[in-house]
Amino acid sequence: MRRTARLLTGTALAVAAGGMAVPAYGEGAGSLTVLPFSAVPGARVTVTTAACGAGGAAMGNASAVGAGMFTLAPGSPGKDATGHFRVPPSAQPGTYEIVATCSGGGRATVTGDLTVTLTPVGGATQPRGSVKTGVGGAFGADPVQTAVGVAALAVAAASGTWLLHRRVRPDRSDGRS
Repeated sequence: MRRTARLLTGTALAVAAGGMAVPAYGEGAGSLTVLPFSAVPGARVTVTTAACGAGGAAMGNASAVGAGMFTLAPGSPGKDATGHFRVPPSAQPGTYEIVATCSGGGRATVTGDLTVTLTPVGGATQPRGSVKTGVGGAFGADPVQTAVGVAALAVAAASGTWLLHRRVRPDRSDGRS
């Protein structure tokens, strides 16, 4: 019951807050889509926006990441403005703001984020070397230590067996044979 009440209250607050939000540049047109959102140095990045309207063009600025200016051209009729740039090989890991300014009368400016990483997102990297667990393998780095350990275990097992065997034997001093 409590969980349901909390869920309904949270949903109501989210809807109320969403209704009060005002888009920056018209309905649904205030964003810059950067794909892939995470790229490695040297990767090609595609930037798309609907902020410039159907058939509108824009000028993009990726100077924050070191790529400079690029053009966003309208696609086929009714499509969003799209442009491309390449992440420089010298780009350092981090999050960078990409900006596009529409060339139309409104001169709307939209931004999006690009994250530069050293390894591709979702790209499988093959592990190399051994797992560093601190224990070592059966034939670790030092075979002499392994041999000493096996010998110590053998002596302990033999000693334990001898002590248990000795306790089970009856004492011969009481006259029984």
